[in-house]
Amino acid sequence: MGRCTAGERLPSSRRLAQHLGVSRITVTLAYSELVSNDYLYSRGGSGYYVAENAPRRPIFDDYPKGSADGIDWKRRLRKTSPERDDILRPSNWSDYRYPFIYGQSDMDLFDHANWRKCAMQAMGRKDFDSLTRDSYQHDDPMLVEYILRHILPRRGIHATPDELIITLGSQNALWMIAYLLLDQAPKTVVENPCYPGLRKIFDQMGMVVTSVDVDDDGLPPENLPADCDLVFTTPSHHAPTNATMPLARRKALLDRAEQDDFLVVEDDYEFEISFSSSPSPALKSLDRVGRVIYVSSFSKSIFPGLRLGYMVAAPELIREVRRLRAVLLRHPPSHVQRTTAYFLSLGHFDSQIHRMTRVYAQRRAIMEKGLRELDLGAVTPRASGGSSFWIKAPEGVDTFRLAMELRAQSVLIEPGQAFFARRSPDSSHYRLAYSTIPTNRISAGMDLIASALRSLSGRMYG
Repeated sequence: MGRCTAGERLPSSRRLAQHLGVSRITVTLAYSELVSNDYLYSRGGSGYYVAENAPRRPIFDDYPKGSADGIDWKRRLRKTSPERDDILRPSNWSDYRYPFIYGQSDMDLFDHANWRKCAMQAMGRKDFDSLTRDSYQHDDPMLVEYILRHILPRRGIHATPDELIITLGSQNALWMIAYLLLDQAPKTVVENPCYPGLRKIFDQMGMVVTSVDVDDDGLPPENLPADCDLVFTTPSHHAPTNATMPLARRKALLDRAEQDDFLVVEDDYEFEISFSSSPSPALKSLDRVGRVIYVSSFSKSIFPGLRLGYMVAAPELIREVRRLRAVLLRHPPSHVQRTTAYFLSLGHFDSQIHRMTRVYAQRRAIMEKGLRELDLGAVTPRASGGSSFWIKAPEGVDTFRLAMELRAQSVLIEPGQAFFARRSPDSSHYRLAYSTIPTNRISAGMDLIASALRSLSGRMYG
């Protein structure tokens, strides 16, 4: 009972009879009986289907549960990062009326129609033969060519095919870099605060890294330890503060890398979203000796579920990354690569970036006005792009508690504690993003945040 779900098509009477080893008339009579009892229905000669009122699958709680008491999973499993290190974001965030959360897409801004056309074109007969093959260590040549000829030059980067590899997003790229280099880079530096997913990679590998506090211009090169071997940084839009590293500081970081002989991993996320000025040149574009490993993705600019990115580095490193990727996952799905290649090359990507930038600028202006008028905290630092604000709450406010209270009013914010190194816990910051919340709900949502802040402050000092 319940093995088939409503609307599911059943096998033809001929196929089912052959499978069961009975006469076809027996199956036909059984189907007719089920139709008469409204368990099945027939659809115009196309077969039999399960009706809506057919018995449902039993609830899983009704099944007897197996016992694993004899297995010591704590001993067998590699230790992972604690849940408190996760960004606070419920999986059903889209059900909330005021989702001020980062890293997700507003599907009303996405070009569904042209993406679907590109997917159909990628699965057409002309491309299908090449996409069905196991490409092993190779990437889609059409996608690689577009990235090399159009995307990278916008960042001032000029690379050859042997310096580029397609990845399953930035997280996949960062993991492979860490796997290949951390053993040879005992002194690894990350920004504080920084992207929590990066810390989780180090935790999984059992590595202890050094955190260097950022300021309003991002990572200060003069504060790096003299014996560092590998530095991870987000110069275009620091995660999570959105600080943009000035050109002079970028040059100073490269000079320091040359002087102390360390490598730099540049995570160049959200560089496309810039309002008041053109994006600063990538750190990689200033690199003349190959010390910078460049990582980027299409997760923010197309949609997060695409899980497609790329890495640019010296050919020697790319060769090793390609070998490692082949062991892990062979290569990213070919049809996803080709669909993305068409979406880029036919101009849909540029149109989408233009549309997102225009709408984000409107939303940002509304939020800036609200931040000035409602006293939601200090914005540090001021940024010219991106899709979020990094805010220090009024004195004494615990932003985790604030976030929990706001959920009851269908408001989502992201408390900042997950971004900070464990040696310097911080519960005073929170992130307020505008990539997912509809423009016409921003003001009302910010009013609710302001009310919750007043209520918390009143309870603290009342």
